[in-house]
Amino acid sequence: MNESLSSAKKPHRVRKWLVGAGLLMALMAVSGCHTLGFYGQAIRGQYQIFASEQPITQLEASAQTPERLKARFELLSQLREFARTELKLPVDNHYAKYADLHRRFVVWNVEAAPEFSMQPKTWWYPLLGSLEYRGYFSVAAATNYARSLRQEGYDVSVGGVEAYSTLGWFKDPVLNTFIFEPDADFAEIIFHELAHQRVFARGDTDFNEAFATSVGEEGARRWLKQKGDSKALDEYLGHLKRNQDFVRLALSTRSRLEEVYGDERLEGEKVISTNKRRSVPAAELRRQKQQVLDEMKQRYARLKAQWGGNNEYDGWFAHPINNSHLNSVAAYYDLVPAFEQLLREKGGDMQTFYKAVEHLAKSPKKERDQSLRALARTANAFAEAKAPLAGQ
Repeated sequence: MNESLSSAKKPHRVRKWLVGAGLLMALMAVSGCHTLGFYGQAIRGQYQIFASEQPITQLEASAQTPERLKARFELLSQLREFARTELKLPVDNHYAKYADLHRRFVVWNVEAAPEFSMQPKTWWYPLLGSLEYRGYFSVAAATNYARSLRQEGYDVSVGGVEAYSTLGWFKDPVLNTFIFEPDADFAEIIFHELAHQRVFARGDTDFNEAFATSVGEEGARRWLKQKGDSKALDEYLGHLKRNQDFVRLALSTRSRLEEVYGDERLEGEKVISTNKRRSVPAAELRRQKQQVLDEMKQRYARLKAQWGGNNEYDGWFAHPINNSHLNSVAAYYDLVPAFEQLLREKGGDMQTFYKAVEHLAKSPKKERDQSLRALARTANAFAEAKAPLAGQ
């Protein structure tokens, strides 16, 4: 089986599935049995969350609530207040309830791409548009669907999801799947998810996830600075630096595979499959593909040496790497430099930054992509002037 079950640690830590209320009503008239079955499991999964929710105020007052959990509720309260006052995020009643689902992940995402193309497979959802993943509340259902995609010739990955957003349709609870993450990671998750409540561009996975990632990381940095915890801040900044190195490695590998497959990038950087290399035998394409992936592992080994042996990405490399794994990294991080540059240009003011992002979200996709790519080029030119790409 080529598909792998990721550990959901960064860069997959905040992988999520965006869902909305009322989807079943729209689907009843237009969907076949297979699609209805998919949304049926979504409704059952969401209902399980509803049934498990308990008000945090009641849990804090209960003598039966473990002290360890009460301490996390106190931290959550601080993070919600910081998100509201400092990051200008719409906290509302999100994360005012707690749900213990008695499992490691809330959902499992399935992602896919052709064996010889980096063009991601997409799925259409009412109200949300086309997204590059399919979410299941059961690991068995996710792996079964992944298996069917593999039989169709796709590269497939299955990743466990710790947190997800309903985009304001419901008041999202805090879950057992992420409440005990390290403090900085917990803060980043909360800020990331709340960012989805602030801005969402229909049908644009890369835009939405990169925006939320940039807000989550910036929020965690500011929160740690406000706390005055210099040790925790240094550790978090070190992690972000390693993550940047990893992302550069993954994205450069993705670009090299696009060349192997003969993919093209349309205006706006959308990757599409072409017929350029259809005359090359499949066995030769597989050989070239494997060579690129083997070289990626070698470059990762050099990165680890530069990091002093830090092994936080070993789990990602423990599974066979394929096109869908690399696309999942791109979806979350390819545009992050653009949003970071936009925040710098707005002088670090969150409200002004959000207004600019909202304007981009409402713009035609072609115009939005052009603006983001221009911002990304500015950011990357600055970064490259400071230091060469790591791991090369």
